[in-house]
Amino acid sequence: MSIYQQLTDNFKKISHFQHLQAICGWDQAAKMPSGGNQARSEAMAELSVHIHALLTAPELEEAFDKAQGESLSAHEQASLREMQRQWQHANVLSKELVQAKSMAGAKCEHAWRSQRGDNDWQGFEKNWSEVVKLSKEEAQIRAEATGLSAYDAMLDIYEPGTTSAQLDRVFADVKDWLPRLINQVIEKQKSEHFIPPSGTFATEQQKALGIEVMKLLQFDFNHGRLDESVHPFCGGVPQDVRITTRYNQDEFMQSLMGIVHETGHARYEQGLPQMYAGLPAGSARSMGIHESQSLFFEMQVGRSTAFIEHLSRLAGNTFAQHDQAIFDKDNFQKLYTRVEKGFIRVDADELTYPAHVILRYEIERDLMNGHIKHTDVPELWNEKMKAYLGLSTTGNYNHGCMQDIHWTDGAFGYFPSYTLGAMYAAQFMMSMKQELDVNTVIKSGDLSPIFNWLEKNIWSQGSLLTTNELVKHATGDILNAAHFKQHLSDRYL
Repeated sequence: MSIYQQLTDNFKKISHFQHLQAICGWDQAAKMPSGGNQARSEAMAELSVHIHALLTAPELEEAFDKAQGESLSAHEQASLREMQRQWQHANVLSKELVQAKSMAGAKCEHAWRSQRGDNDWQGFEKNWSEVVKLSKEEAQIRAEATGLSAYDAMLDIYEPGTTSAQLDRVFADVKDWLPRLINQVIEKQKSEHFIPPSGTFATEQQKALGIEVMKLLQFDFNHGRLDESVHPFCGGVPQDVRITTRYNQDEFMQSLMGIVHETGHARYEQGLPQMYAGLPAGSARSMGIHESQSLFFEMQVGRSTAFIEHLSRLAGNTFAQHDQAIFDKDNFQKLYTRVEKGFIRVDADELTYPAHVILRYEIERDLMNGHIKHTDVPELWNEKMKAYLGLSTTGNYNHGCMQDIHWTDGAFGYFPSYTLGAMYAAQFMMSMKQELDVNTVIKSGDLSPIFNWLEKNIWSQGSLLTTNELVKHATGDILNAAHFKQHLSDRYL
């Protein structure tokens, strides 16, 4: 057996434990009674340590050196590169730090679920301080190992090859034109008449509607399911994808589009290359590419006029007891493209969303680089919200810096992925339209040509290509943010 084959066997073993870890995490967020959190956290911390031990086994370093000298195909070389990358990321951390961070994150995230509702910053800060301390320790270790800045070393986990210098340039450009575009659109929409949803929309009906839309999006229910959680997410593994949403019986639109978003994540997972299942090369390329797929579904397809027609029809059929004028396709279009300055990122419209992301990026960058303290975050959050969206969050922590789950477990470096994903999605749609009449395809109700293009150009590539290679493979160019600006201008002006 070749050294390369021995490495693939080892990483597939690791993936089996990661499979269990993913399902345990889903259960913790969606099904587990609150009293089970301490025991579950301890079990998952132990599992994290075990996975870390397999990833950092001493013999792997020599195995990687020897495998480099073997005769490997281009795909095998890419697979080896990704295994080595994952090994390098794990090898710099001690098992004690991995365990401590897992425990601190689980404790902070679990308490956050109630603390956010109580607007309890003081209680949250006590737990979060430990998460931040351990994350900064991790960032410094990674920085010393890679030669990157502390924040860039964390960013590299989620966006391989991307640096804060690149993000600063891209986001500075967005900050230059976005506020003006937001104000223009809000002014334009002032004269629009629309009928907002009113009445009660039963959770069971909302779930049934969501499943119908997932069928339209060709979600594979033999390899996944829909559930409910406090914070919508996509988890599990490609063979068993778990997506969740949250329901509000006073309205149905957020949960419905949340399902469209998470189905985009899920279809990407379900479309990853089977040949490399269980290996890093068979995983998603980056969080930005992952978000590009969810935002392609939610924004590029989901808010298109043709798709809105399907949504309005399905919603009208589901909520037949309500005023059907709500579900008129033109009314639906106005509702789903309404632009408002709001506090909550996950409820934000397509146009204001980047402001929420840039705010978080700038804070977490400066926090990891040691330029600010974690206790500075509420005040900085308020300052940036006022500057970017004209809103104050003074004393309003649950609508401010406590609203996201990501920082509770130390996922610093994650937030840029959202806006990078929106930019990639716009570029993918631009390229797709050169080959397909996308509007006609969506109108037909059979979206297979769209999914075939994504499968060929994105999903089936996994991590065999670098991010720049993948984007160039699909579109002929690396990331060009001009497509995102053009998309927003075309849709909203």
